[in-house]
Amino acid sequence: MYNPQLETFLCVAESGSFNKAADKLFISPPAVIKQINLLEEELELRLFIRTHRGLLLTEAGKSLYQDAKYIIQYCKDSVTRAKNADKETDNVIRIGTSPMTPAQVLVDLWPRLQEYCPNVKFQLVPFENTPENAREILANLGQNIDVVAGIFDETMLSLRRCAGLELSREPICCAVSVHHRLAEKDRLTVQDLYGENLMLMRRNWSHYVDLLRDDLWKNHPQIHIVDFDFYDVAVFNRCENNNHVLMAIENWRYVHPLLKILPVDWGYAIPFGLLHSPAPSLIVEKFLQAVQKASAQSKKN
Repeated sequence: MYNPQLETFLCVAESGSFNKAADKLFISPPAVIKQINLLEEELELRLFIRTHRGLLLTEAGKSLYQDAKYIIQYCKDSVTRAKNADKETDNVIRIGTSPMTPAQVLVDLWPRLQEYCPNVKFQLVPFENTPENAREILANLGQNIDVVAGIFDETMLSLRRCAGLELSREPICCAVSVHHRLAEKDRLTVQDLYGENLMLMRRNWSHYVDLLRDDLWKNHPQIHIVDFDFYDVAVFNRCENNNHVLMAIENWRYVHPLLKILPVDWGYAIPFGLLHSPAPSLIVEKFLQAVQKASAQSKKN
């Protein structure tokens, strides 16, 4: 599905030499050099600078390196999704999962769901949470993945061209490194965040986050807001490495082992539920109705 020379290119870029890459690929150095030469000729680009100390990526090579990793992973994920689709039956609900979109809410509801739809089965479809995957998957729910659990609002649903079934309002919390001064607390006040760098999703991503942002800008200028564009594992790493504070929800408590998620006394929450196609299939629609009933019953108990 993609040029196999891309994998050789990635190996050479990460190894820094043809010989080291050849050892990892179990082929000869001349064979590695030939593949890279053919790739450069085909693309009409110079990808490496050859020096006596090793290989350095050109600017074109650096750009291709980032995209090639995504291309290869996306193609592998596409094959997985195709195999899953080939195995599907009328009673299978395909649930997309990633660190930021865990399926735990459905696992918790499973005993009651079996009462409402006893013949339905789950099929977990893991995916890498990247901006490209999020855009592609959410805009095409119902094709290879039926539902994804996560936070959302009308702005996000419109942006991603999908629909959402709200199951709860999750309190907006903060994640901090276990080594952070705030990690010793069980609960935070807004004043605890004074002097901290608070990482928030950029404006216009969520109405609920923007309400929090505006409150902090107006009433708590002692908190320094740091914008970012997308929730992924790299953002959690950035929070831990830089000793920042990250807006989070309790459902993400297992995303990063060195981060602790703490509730905050500021009264803000965000909708959480299942993202699905605006025009779900009959089986998915029945499943969503069952989830809604099971969730309501669970709250009563």
